[in-house]
Amino acid sequence: SSPLPQELEEARRWKGVRDLRPLDGNVRRWGGLLLPNNPPYNAGAFRFELTFSSHHPLEPPRATLCTPIYHPAVDSEGHVCQPLTTHEHWAPATRAVQVLQDLLQLLDSPDPQQMLRPDLARELQEHPEQFRHRAEEHTRLHAEKRPDSPGP
Repeated sequence: SSPLPQELEEARRWKGVRDLRPLDGNVRRWGGLLLPNNPPYNAGAFRFELTFSSHHPLEPPRATLCTPIYHPAVDSEGHVCQPLTTHEHWAPATRAVQVLQDLLQLLDSPDPQQMLRPDLARELQEHPEQFRHRAEEHTRLHAEKRPDSPGP
């Protein structure tokens, strides 16, 4: 039987996400809101999807950001440069909540070395103030309102 129902319950208890649930009743597709802690992204909430293969936990899940974000590690399709979920770094013992924690850490600390958008990585390195300003503006325009209270 799948470990996913227990992993979903475990992930729901973590304070970095809200509204985490299976999409279309499919336990292999989760959706929710990620709540970054640091500027420039902490003014909003970002909808994400986590998709598990039928070979989970032997294969890593795939995280996709559904909310547009101005970030060097996230492309315009919402694909995320997340080393933890690459086949080289994936370990079957890794829990779904760790994937979400890693994703939040990635959003909270943009790293020009982890990039899918070289233009934004270059801007972050060469013009950090301009990058931060644009990312804040983008967050204000695109991110969802943060939920006030903790809970499912």
